[in-house]
Amino acid sequence: MGRRGRHMIVAATPGVVLLIAAVVAWCYYSASLRRAEMLKTELLYLNKDGFTIRNQGGAVVFKMAFRTGTLDLDSCSKEDGILSCSRSEAGKLNFFIQTVRPKDTVMCYRVRWEELEEGKAVEHAMYYSGSHWYGGAQSAIQHWPIAVEGQAAPKPFITGDIFSKQQDFGSILERYWLSSNATAIKINDSVPFHLGWSEPEKVLRFQARYENTPYKPPAGRPAQAELSYRVCVGFDVTSIHKYMVRRYFNKPNKVPSEAVFRHPIWSTWALHKTEVDQEKLLRFAGQIRQHGFNCSHLELDDCYTSGYGEFEFDPAKFPNASAMFQSLKHDKFHVSLWTHPFVNYNSSNFGVAVERGLFVREPTGQLPALVRWWNGIGGILDFTNPETREWYASHLRALKVKYGIASFKFDAGETSYLPQQFSSFTPLHDPSTFTRRYTEMAIPFNDRAELRSGYQSQNISCFFRLFDRDSVWGHDLGLKSIIPSVLTIGILGYQFILPDMVGGNAYPNRTVGTNGLPDRELYIRWLELAAFMPAMQFSIPPWMYDEEVVKIAQKFTTLHETLVAPRVLELAGEVLDTGDPIIRPLWWLATDDEAAYKIDSQFLIGDDLMVAPVLEPGKQERDIYLPAGRWRSYKGEYYNNGSKHLTDYPVDLDEIAYFVWTG
Repeated sequence: MGRRGRHMIVAATPGVVLLIAAVVAWCYYSASLRRAEMLKTELLYLNKDGFTIRNQGGAVVFKMAFRTGTLDLDSCSKEDGILSCSRSEAGKLNFFIQTVRPKDTVMCYRVRWEELEEGKAVEHAMYYSGSHWYGGAQSAIQHWPIAVEGQAAPKPFITGDIFSKQQDFGSILERYWLSSNATAIKINDSVPFHLGWSEPEKVLRFQARYENTPYKPPAGRPAQAELSYRVCVGFDVTSIHKYMVRRYFNKPNKVPSEAVFRHPIWSTWALHKTEVDQEKLLRFAGQIRQHGFNCSHLELDDCYTSGYGEFEFDPAKFPNASAMFQSLKHDKFHVSLWTHPFVNYNSSNFGVAVERGLFVREPTGQLPALVRWWNGIGGILDFTNPETREWYASHLRALKVKYGIASFKFDAGETSYLPQQFSSFTPLHDPSTFTRRYTEMAIPFNDRAELRSGYQSQNISCFFRLFDRDSVWGHDLGLKSIIPSVLTIGILGYQFILPDMVGGNAYPNRTVGTNGLPDRELYIRWLELAAFMPAMQFSIPPWMYDEEVVKIAQKFTTLHETLVAPRVLELAGEVLDTGDPIIRPLWWLATDDEAAYKIDSQFLIGDDLMVAPVLEPGKQERDIYLPAGRWRSYKGEYYNNGSKHLTDYPVDLDEIAYFVWTG
């Protein structure tokens, strides 16, 4: 080859190198595109550390991070819309994401991460910043939307007594959360589910594990944790919630007693606590009639028996129970009795329950598991055992027959009262199933029955009572906590709601007021809010204040009966088919208004009655948000067209602001 040829080769070499580099780059780019396409299913994008979901407009609406390992993307494949991976950096696993389009406006993604090594936890972290989230559980300090503080390691997501342990999850909970980004997540029932959070990171921590927990794997299966859930994205928050409720929640099969929706329940609890007796009960009933209130429903609460776990009246406190009930019946009172799942060790029924194996047992199954509750130490009845259910129900039926009892107030039932390790007649893989079994005991009495705990219990057609409220103004089980709590359990599918007693429970050291009574102004504002709830309940009676308070109470019980109850009853009938809330958040009508997502002191009854109570001491005015539309105030004022903010709207002490939709 001559010098000229060599020069040509030298000159051509850079071009060849560039061409080869371009081909390699194109191949790499093409492979990257193919890999990116393989790791995408519809609008979900998977990477080794987690995944994101976008809406139709391209905005990220959901982000989940994998905390217990990263995926080995070389082990991933895609077939028929299912993304699956067989390894993480730590070893083998079963992982998949499946796309499901149940309807044109909804896209769902089934996610499952199963560890193949026993004793290993799975944790995913859901980012909640950038949107507002609702649902989960009642809490001791209830906010709407959810507001978490500090950091908490994942703990069992089970029903708990937030009065005794504020850090527990509440007595009504479901594994469901809803976002203002029109996104919802439902954790599968099979998951040994633990929930934690981190405020600095703005994440909720979803964890599955079998170590150091009351969850148990199914019999014969290894303790391999699985975290599985479904994320659904819709057009707006209201429509995606409606889809999730119809798809995943139980529905009640009947509407409870119309009379309870219309007329107040009168409870002995806050008034007399455990000091109630026959004389006090009859005097209370007489005062209700004397002051012109409806005699529909009287509730005899704690300590009418000789011991906890017994079912007959204490003869020292109720020397002639039969005559007492005849007198109450003559005065047209329906009477319900307090009941609970405990039998104290000093009760005459404790030995019976031990001999017959009616209690939850310690892990070996040989002995009853003793538990401590607010009225002592005893056994807790095992409602997974058919014999226990029949024994308990037979005693309630006997009371009903002997005294003409209308129904029962079923107290407690939270899983947190079980020992961490226990055994039951039917093994409980999910310990909160205990709550479900307890709530089933109310079914024969459901017309007027009252429950305070619930898990997958939406089809128990009873009234579900908010946990005991303190006689204070704040979000810490006080007046301000009622609307957020009612909205929360409504989102969880519980619509026949009893918002606890007007004025709270008047517990010592947990009451704003004097002489053992809740503050007068607090009581009045509480009464006004209660009148716009599905049902009302008194214990501290209005005549313990003055004649003006009695007149205000008469005014609002009448308003409840004539304005609120008819709307509530109509909506209650719809609940059987739809599961939609009776008490609704403002964003139900204003899904495109950011302001509506943060309002926790107003609510809707259905779509056409908006309520704005005064919840601050010393105030006779408040700011009010009106969703877009035409509204008429209770004073006869009209507000038209777009959404409005009314500043310092005047509301006298004997008033509550409400507005009716007029088109």
